[in-house]
Amino acid sequence: MSAPLITDVLAASGVTVFERGWLSANNVLIQGSGPTALVDSGYHSHAGQTLALLQQAIPSRPLDLLLNTHLHSDHCGGNAALQLQYPLLETLIPPGQVLSVDQWDPVALTYEPTGQECPAFTRQGVLRPGTDIRLGSCSWEIHAAKGHDPHSIVLFQPEHRLLISADALWQNGFGVVFPELEGFQAFEEVSRTLDTIEALQARTVIPGHGAVFQNTNEAIRRARSRLDQFTKAPEKHHQHAIKVLIKFRLLDWQRISFDALLAWARKTSYLHNAMPEEALGVSAQKEWMLQYLKELERSGALRMEDSLIINC
Repeated sequence: MSAPLITDVLAASGVTVFERGWLSANNVLIQGSGPTALVDSGYHSHAGQTLALLQQAIPSRPLDLLLNTHLHSDHCGGNAALQLQYPLLETLIPPGQVLSVDQWDPVALTYEPTGQECPAFTRQGVLRPGTDIRLGSCSWEIHAAKGHDPHSIVLFQPEHRLLISADALWQNGFGVVFPELEGFQAFEEVSRTLDTIEALQARTVIPGHGAVFQNTNEAIRRARSRLDQFTKAPEKHHQHAIKVLIKFRLLDWQRISFDALLAWARKTSYLHNAMPEEALGVSAQKEWMLQYLKELERSGALRMEDSLIINC
């Protein structure tokens, strides 16, 4: 029996998806007879766009709940702006980083190590795995989804078999496994999260980035294949992560000088820790950066013009 059309599944669940690209994670608006909720708020420099999309979709009703699947800057960077716009908004986060948010620790929250930005926000509650939450007219299950982030969750609506997978599963892979960059073994956690997603038997998936899709089993197969490659050659994952971090910042800046990019990388610990040692000199670090930029240029992710790095 074929799955219902994506549009029908979303409509039946009261879901509107704002597909945002890669700098901002997708935003998922859920409406119905219960609380009006938004899942993930995008990157801070796109907060104006997030607000505009919301106000167009719900011009005459408040936003009751803001849920963050995890606290990477592209998923929660718009929180502060939304809290300012909707004073009664209740923000819910995964439980693992409650103290880091309450005390606002940009290192523990990975904003400084990744060289990214996120305005401080507050939280009013937590999204506890193993429990349900009412969003719109439906009840959604909360499931732990460790790997990409040790505190991430995913949301599943069992009646319509609809999964909000965040960065745990994309149509062609999954997000960088950030604990691996800190020396913690987390590939097995990625595998267990894929097991969790497979057991849910979702027919429709709203990923953190990219279009909504329904070929869930094929997506899981591709994710497992990619995970196997990284498990066998962790250095490839690390190199991939470095390129992702550079590209992410370039998506925000659009263009930057080579020297400014290198200066940013030298104070961004995830990148600085991978660079040649300072004792080898700035020239070695410049060559290291140039190697990654050339690889990104060959893939069409950027172009270099004299001393400028330009996003493509």
